[in-house]
Amino acid sequence: MNVMLLTVGKTDVKWVKEGLDVYASRLKHYVSFSVTEIPELKKAAALSREQIKEKEGELILKQITPQDTLVLLDEKGAEYRSLDFAAWLEKQLAGGGKSLVFAIGGAYGFSDAVYARAREKVSLSKMTFSHQLVRTIFAEQLYRAFTILKGEPYHHE
Repeated sequence: MNVMLLTVGKTDVKWVKEGLDVYASRLKHYVSFSVTEIPELKKAAALSREQIKEKEGELILKQITPQDTLVLLDEKGAEYRSLDFAAWLEKQLAGGGKSLVFAIGGAYGFSDAVYARAREKVSLSKMTFSHQLVRTIFAEQLYRAFTILKGEPYHHE
């Protein structure tokens, strides 16, 4: 199975991009991992928040197939300890499907259509992080989950 991180907007903060690249490189030892960045909307200042969410939602949905499992990284999602997230991930990977797609929305979140298409929602914290920083935090947690599943010494409990 492939694992994709789907994001709205480019990672333009250098140190965030460098961190994401480190964990993306490490993840390739465990799984086919990719990051897909959807370009930010042009002339977004002329749009309402709802219009932005709708247009971003259309772009997100164009990136996935019916066989993909869509998981939203969302503040309203389930929270896991790292060991529990690893167990959850193992079940997702065993469940089949073409790809496991984790999506990070734009500044205003996801459209109703994206929520309706998603199979799961996962929260990384009760705190709010910038949608750019979440990319690196999530990639590190995904890497940590794979090391837990492989019994490697990265995670200390």
